[in-house]
Amino acid sequence: MTRHVPGRNIKLLIAYDGTDFSGWQKQGGYTPPENSTGLSAGVRGRTVQGVIEQALAQMHKEPVTLTGSGRTDSGVHAAGQVANFYTTINNIPPDRFVPALNGLLPADVRILSADETRPDFHARFDARMRTYRYHCICGRHALPHENRYNLQLWRYPRLETLNAYCRLLLGERDCSVFAGAGDMSVSRSRYIFHAGFMVEAGRLIFEISANAFLWKMVRSIAGTFLHYEERGSPPEELRDIIASGDRSRAGPTLPPQGLFLWKIDYYRA
Repeated sequence: MTRHVPGRNIKLLIAYDGTDFSGWQKQGGYTPPENSTGLSAGVRGRTVQGVIEQALAQMHKEPVTLTGSGRTDSGVHAAGQVANFYTTINNIPPDRFVPALNGLLPADVRILSADETRPDFHARFDARMRTYRYHCICGRHALPHENRYNLQLWRYPRLETLNAYCRLLLGERDCSVFAGAGDMSVSRSRYIFHAGFMVEAGRLIFEISANAFLWKMVRSIAGTFLHYEERGSPPEELRDIIASGDRSRAGPTLPPQGLFLWKIDYYRA
């Protein structure tokens, strides 16, 4: 039986400043105001999915559903979020959705690219690997504009120790120790392709790639590793903590402003 496709399937690459959003996912019962660019900072219920769907509805003169590669929490940013939607507009090339949507969107959301993809492409289910980065300013005062996108650290952590911890994560493992208290995942097993700390442009950056993540998992890993590195704990202690699955033995969950959804990789798109 042939699957009915409701028009062309458009794949978007999206960046956003998550500071004034209640996360990616549209929340039930929330209707965006007519002029989303006039929203004040931190409006309850304002979501990235919601403002983009509003722009799409303005273009199409009817509701349009946007499917994202995954959710980001309140205050978390994105440099490479991917989403797709079906359009019945046939008289403009896919790349023209970029200026058209950006002209309707608030300044804290930008469409970076738009491409027509295969009819059955699904931004979430077809994703092979998701990469996040957590940014820190170390040993100096963060400049005012940096506070929205970095954690302030007053010391210089030891990269060798942090990366020794990171090597304990690689492969498929139970990540329960790093799950947020409200995580509703049926399985907490995740495959971690890469994890590591590096210094880039004067910032300490934690980068991790996995097939999927538990709620608050990245911020929990980064907070746990920085906590135990400061205590001088050996990798063997971290191995035991990870294997225990006991959330109470993990370190603090870092605040959201340093976290970016960095990149999504697909089997095919």
